[in-house]
Amino acid sequence: MTADDVLAGVGPRLRQVRKEREVTLAALSETTGISVSTLSRLESGLRKPSLELLLPIAQAHQVPLDELVGAPPVGDPRVRAEPIVRHGRTHWPLTRQPGGLQAFKVLEPQRKEEPDPRTHEGYEWLYVLSGRLRLVLGDHDVVLSAGEAAEFDTRVPHWFGSTGEGPVEFLSLFGPQGERMHVRARPARG
Repeated sequence: MTADDVLAGVGPRLRQVRKEREVTLAALSETTGISVSTLSRLESGLRKPSLELLLPIAQAHQVPLDELVGAPPVGDPRVRAEPIVRHGRTHWPLTRQPGGLQAFKVLEPQRKEEPDPRTHEGYEWLYVLSGRLRLVLGDHDVVLSAGEAAEFDTRVPHWFGSTGEGPVEFLSLFGPQGERMHVRARPARG
């Protein structure tokens, strides 16, 4: 739908909304301060609608501006991705677009594994929803509990998984190098 198509539909919608509310052009003119002539030309499509004309009309009718303009309905925003099972770990994608920042809900089953730290380009943020998550990052070996978060550059050798005490459920945000969750200061150059 082009902008001209959208604008062409505004006049008939203005008339429909006004008639549904049983308001005369004169009464609407009095409420909005817009002349009867201008309102009539808007409704018949002889005058292009502008924001300065549509805002007072929307306020007078107590309707969102989208209703007057005929904005397309917003699609269902829910992400309905199928779970992906990799190496015994279940991932539910929480983002739709490939590339860029990716979000996942992850369920790691109870298991005791020997950490095998890896490196790759990117940046990761983890947030534990339930259970306990073991994170090995460089020389650090920490356990995160529900409500705790960690963030790190994935070029540092890292591994995360179950502590072996039970399953762990967590959120993972991963972005290619340079897409960080927080603004970080650059180290001073010598």
